[in-house]
Amino acid sequence: MSFDLVLFGGTGDLAWRKIMPALFQAFRHGSLPAGGRIVGVARDGLTDTQYRELIKARFDQVELAKRPSDDEFSRFAAMLEYLRMDLSQPADYTALADKLKQRNADTVVMYLATAPGLFTTVCDQIAAAGLNGPQTRVVLEKPLGHDLASNRAINETVRRVLKEEQVFRIDHYLGKQSVQNLLALRFGNALFEPLWRRELIANIQITISEKLGIEKRGAFYDNTGALRDMVQNHALQLLCAVAMEPPIDAGADAIRDEKLKVLRSLKRWTPQTLGQHVVRGQYASGNADGEMVPGYASEKGVRPGSTTETFVALRTEIANWRWAGVPFYIRTGKRLAGQDAHIEVNFRPAAHAIYPSSLGGSNAPNRLVINLQPRDGLELHLMAQGADSRGARSAPLHTLAPVQLDLDFDKRFGSERVGAYERLLLDVIAGRLNLFVRSDEQEEAWRWVEPILDMWSADPTGPRPYAAGTWGPSAASAMIARDGYCWSEEC
Repeated sequence: MSFDLVLFGGTGDLAWRKIMPALFQAFRHGSLPAGGRIVGVARDGLTDTQYRELIKARFDQVELAKRPSDDEFSRFAAMLEYLRMDLSQPADYTALADKLKQRNADTVVMYLATAPGLFTTVCDQIAAAGLNGPQTRVVLEKPLGHDLASNRAINETVRRVLKEEQVFRIDHYLGKQSVQNLLALRFGNALFEPLWRRELIANIQITISEKLGIEKRGAFYDNTGALRDMVQNHALQLLCAVAMEPPIDAGADAIRDEKLKVLRSLKRWTPQTLGQHVVRGQYASGNADGEMVPGYASEKGVRPGSTTETFVALRTEIANWRWAGVPFYIRTGKRLAGQDAHIEVNFRPAAHAIYPSSLGGSNAPNRLVINLQPRDGLELHLMAQGADSRGARSAPLHTLAPVQLDLDFDKRFGSERVGAYERLLLDVIAGRLNLFVRSDEQEEAWRWVEPILDMWSADPTGPRPYAAGTWGPSAASAMIARDGYCWSEEC
């Protein structure tokens, strides 16, 4: 199958940091269909040769194991071409159409790695140039809009010129191996289904923490913030994967129908719950990995007096039969104490304690941890019979000790597994929509977070400060402690 992948924003940060390395890994693994072409599009005046040299130079900043040898890059670069375009000029889309007609590929992928404000312009111009035929697929990067109204405007434009099955709204967390294995764990095995309900699960925690600050993305991040950048998309998609009902089959719409039901079942915010169950923070200067780092307000590109949040923690519930009364906690932030992303399912304690609690007891809850980064894997935390000080086998009722069953996907399946962006790009080329977000899902997610945005816009106090290198404002710990629980690093 021949394909053309047109990369709008082809010289931008996302292109060289994520997309090009993923395409190269697919090429290296032999999974990128033969007969493909990748066309970088940007305003820079570059020749094909200069573009290839630019991409090769950027590969020096990719982790060592994913860098191509000179021979590998030479073969990969044969797929790369460049086209200078001003995305506001109709004539440039005509030139793109002429370039694509030269090959008349079976599939044309338009990847919009641009500012979201250009999405409607590009989609309208694609249609005007006749580039929205049935062989065309358009990839939209997040954040898709700034609020519910702007998200709807983008989706309405896209729907006007493309069919829903031609639109691939990408969320790279859905391409992670651990998220796929979460669905396999739930729906491919009978073991956990009887446990996956309110009677046996006490709470579920979703953590996405970053040690880095905003790096060179100050202008972008200051107009976005943690809620829009991480919660509205990544965190809520993870929540859906944990909480959704079994779909009728593995088809794209069956899965997305169930995710939509979860989003529609999230408890709506009230003035009281907004005040008690949402914490926002902004990092101040502090110590990160032994070095002093500046606070958010001192970062390049940040507006003076900015109230943009770099940390969010919140508590919510799902109002349905399976999950009624079970709290779901979400937190995400920059300049935190660890680089980590995981989902923690905390089960209720054993119904009757027969082991003395002073010796470990049976009240220590079991936990299932789905690790997303820095490594992919599953951990099951249990209690087991221990040994006495002489190393002999313990007598009954003597003591229990925590043990951990650990499935490391790198060790089990090898470290050269398919990465998230690689998997998603191959799915776009193949036309598989399972791992992409439907427009009604996105709109429902925006509808749920919008009351938080409205509250913050009317709140003169701004975000709570927290020192860089910590786990965020103490208010986040107080929020979860009111329910009698704690974050994993505090328990």
